[in-house]
Amino acid sequence: MLETNIDDSTGEVLGFIVDECMKYALDVFYTSIYMKKNRPAYKLSVICDIENEKLIEDIIFKHTTSIGIRKIPIERDILDRKKEVLTYEGIDYKYKVVSYNGDTYSYPEFESAKELAQKEDIGIKTAFDLLKILYDKEGK
Repeated sequence: MLETNIDDSTGEVLGFIVDECMKYALDVFYTSIYMKKNRPAYKLSVICDIENEKLIEDIIFKHTTSIGIRKIPIERDILDRKKEVLTYEGIDYKYKVVSYNGDTYSYPEFESAKELAQKEDIGIKTAFDLLKILYDKEGK
């Protein structure tokens, strides 16, 4: 994990950095923190494979005012997962399907829920719920 504290950046720049880091990272996230003199700031955390470490460091140093990056070795356990597509009424909806101890769980992808919400003029939470029901009924 690579981490750095950022206290002088706009939300737009932070969003850009997340997008750029995600090209090479396994996960990227911010945590609200307070730095010296009680300045509000964000801790940028990037989980990546070792072979992408330098690429991500380059992004951080190029696009932020960071002058140092902490490197923390970590281990991860991940569930077996696969991506599936369910076609319903001519539209492809994408799901992440994971398994744990013999049980299977499906999670609609955000873009699919967004598309359904806009198409049907419903709330995004309702769209997620409907896609979950659809997968449970029609899924593989």
